[in-house]
Amino acid sequence: MKLVFATNNKNKLSEIRDILGKDIEVLSLSDINCNVDIPETSNTLEGNAMQKAEYIFEHYGMDVFSDDTGLEVEALNGEPGVYSARYAGGKGHDSEANMQKLLKKLTGVSNRKARFRTSIALILNGEKFSFEGLVNGEILKEKSGTAGFGYDPIFKPDGYDKSFAELGIEIKNKISHRANAIKKLSEFLKTKY
Repeated sequence: MKLVFATNNKNKLSEIRDILGKDIEVLSLSDINCNVDIPETSNTLEGNAMQKAEYIFEHYGMDVFSDDTGLEVEALNGEPGVYSARYAGGKGHDSEANMQKLLKKLTGVSNRKARFRTSIALILNGEKFSFEGLVNGEILKEKSGTAGFGYDPIFKPDGYDKSFAELGIEIKNKISHRANAIKKLSEFLKTKY
């Protein structure tokens, strides 16, 4: 079975290929010669994930899945949420600026509960499906660790005493929001094939 994953992020591709195993050939956007920056204009994670999947299905006619992820901080009413990657504004995805903005907004705030949430949209034989993965935790007061990407140095998952960036990729990939969503996708695909 072949499935397009609507990304060119090598970290995500590797993680997903590991989880889905050898029965499913996962193609990246570059594998299908899609060099377009697919728009993400929805105000929800679910909407952005489906928007990317629909673009590939409509333009390439292939079975596809895509994801969108957000960090939701309880004391900030779910911010940065769908805007996590571009929270600090400016061009591109400036992880350092995003973390600094979040830490500044939480100065003096005792409730540091947060969660990462990943939404996956799948279009299989023209049918649409959605899957969600969560990991609860808290925002640290300062950065800790160097592994991972995004908000990993300031997010400590429940049940651990280290940030995602300190735990390392191997542990993160077993317990993360994306891993949880991909496991649901994988179980669903096994029922179809």
